[in-house]
Amino acid sequence: MSRKELLTYEEMERVISLLASLGISKLRITGGEPFLRKGMMDFLTRVSQIEGMEQIHITTNGTLTKDLVPDLKKIGIASINLSLDSLDENRFFDITRRDSFKTVMQTFDQLLAHEIPTKINTVVMQGRNIEDILPLVELTKNHPVGVRFIEEMPFNGSGGKEGNLLWDFPKILAHIKSVYPNLEKLPDSPTSTSFNYQIPDYQGTVGIIAAYSRLFCGSCNRIRLTPQGVLKTCLYDDGVFNLKALIREGADNLQLKAAFLDALGNRAKDGFEAEKNRFLGAGVSESMATIGG
Repeated sequence: MSRKELLTYEEMERVISLLASLGISKLRITGGEPFLRKGMMDFLTRVSQIEGMEQIHITTNGTLTKDLVPDLKKIGIASINLSLDSLDENRFFDITRRDSFKTVMQTFDQLLAHEIPTKINTVVMQGRNIEDILPLVELTKNHPVGVRFIEEMPFNGSGGKEGNLLWDFPKILAHIKSVYPNLEKLPDSPTSTSFNYQIPDYQGTVGIIAAYSRLFCGSCNRIRLTPQGVLKTCLYDDGVFNLKALIREGADNLQLKAAFLDALGNRAKDGFEAEKNRFLGAGVSESMATIGG
């Protein structure tokens, strides 16, 4: 995309300041891969100084992050979610088409060394990385890391769904319990998207995100802003309004706040309703890479 189609850093900073004034105190920068965008570290530094923005989190694939970890620590990044779908180098390459497994693991080591709270995000995919579920669970034995298994979101950008979901929340949990029967349920925060567990005496935790089953919708308090400036109050909607257009048409902060409050006050009750309300009832057609999930 051309640069003019994307929100500028200045526009994003304005929006973040406005949202902070409305009481939103937690920000996550995701992608795609955030660090592909030039100037990201300077942007993070400025955002960290916005009054009311108490926590900044980042989701990254770890390919460009290793050397940035010390500076991320200085900025005060609250946590990093590291996308890692396999601990096997060959399977990693088959899934990502990148020969960067060693680099990603070096990023993981750097995050632990600098004591930045870290979670691993693993999308569970039939026929691709099922063998990695148990080794990833075992990673929590000696590392204070949260390993989170995510139900595959069967969106491929073609407008269709790629068959039935074979590895849903109950099946993932049963698979883990078959080897770790002493797996203990942990309390979940009121707005948690994951169901969280721990093996006794293990340092880390295990979580399962029922993204396709949509089991956390009733407590979800998240909104999402795409790089093109489209506000999504649900991962499954097709955008509720174009913030970039409002900004570039000259809307002042009171008008932007009114648009936000209207959107938040009329959000769908869950992901099923959001998907049903899409234009002409069309299913989700975007690639997950463009949605940012």
